[in-house]
Amino acid sequence: MPASLDLDPIFSGDWPPEISDMEQGFAGALNVYRTMAHHPALLRAWSDLRAHIVTRSALGPALLEVVILRTGFRLGSEYEWSHHVLRGREAGLSDARIAALRGDPGEMDDADACLARAVDELFDGSQLSDATSREVVDLVGRPGLLDLMATVGFYSTLGFILNTAQTPLDAAAARALDAAPLADTTTS
Repeated sequence: MPASLDLDPIFSGDWPPEISDMEQGFAGALNVYRTMAHHPALLRAWSDLRAHIVTRSALGPALLEVVILRTGFRLGSEYEWSHHVLRGREAGLSDARIAALRGDPGEMDDADACLARAVDELFDGSQLSDATSREVVDLVGRPGLLDLMATVGFYSTLGFILNTAQTPLDAAAARALDAAPLADTTTS
């Protein structure tokens, strides 16, 4: 990234005063939001959608992480992938299940395959087929279908920001992954 586009994460000494109330919450906790703090109005507007997707999604914690991990993989966002390996584990996903999300949906369990195909369709054609939409609705309901699409859009936007800004992985996440890297689930 050219030096003139300095989008390094903003920390306490330089935190924008117009969002000072957000620094001690989610916005000051992760480099992705510290990067977004370069645009205080965007970060403030982002807050409500983030709260819905992260805490109130009809997908539930485990399936939400499946969607985010597949999205992070499709974006080539090492930041999102790494953070959500950790969050996926917290949501009960095994390392084998997480690793499978980088591969062929035909090698995943039925629910993960359904969601991975949906993410792939959104990336590849910007819409879901009728068959995939019905399959997702059968799995997670209509609110889940809409939350899936919103989640892919939300995390795609974050991935675009992260990849463009080359935002570094947060130190705590890097330490956690160094201590417990994603298990190699391939066999020789």
